[in-house]
Amino acid sequence: MNDQRNFTTSILVDQTPLQAYVAITNVRGWWSEEIDGPTDIVGKAFDYRYRDVHRCRIEVTELVPGKRVAWRVLENFFSFTEDTTEWTGTDVVFDISRKDGKTEVRLTHVGLVPDYECFDICSDGWTTYVNGSLRALIATGTGRPNVGEPMNESERALAG
Repeated sequence: MNDQRNFTTSILVDQTPLQAYVAITNVRGWWSEEIDGPTDIVGKAFDYRYRDVHRCRIEVTELVPGKRVAWRVLENFFSFTEDTTEWTGTDVVFDISRKDGKTEVRLTHVGLVPDYECFDICSDGWTTYVNGSLRALIATGTGRPNVGEPMNESERALAG
């Protein structure tokens, strides 16, 4: 998990680690409203879908209130990559900690590396959702999840 090539992004917020944890597990509140299944029960899986461009099945593998949320991508489909399953078998980990009087949320997508065809688009997506929508959900109680429309230039290009 210490591979420096894994995609990572982080945010600092004024709210508590527990408030950040609650927001992260409310995946419909910051990532997408196109999610079916529980996102806050270890061992359960949820399905994500963005048009016919991206869909995946994700298992919740770890929940430590105020400290960590981890997921395992069980199945993945991209319409825009040669290997449509690039995310399959990767892990998405949110580490939550106190830093300089604030709460840091660090997302690491373990296995999302520059060698992947989707790396630039996926990095742009995670940055948009974590740095914008998740940060807003933690700070204000209202995120900006995808409601079926492109949220950034990468998504606009794919939805084309």
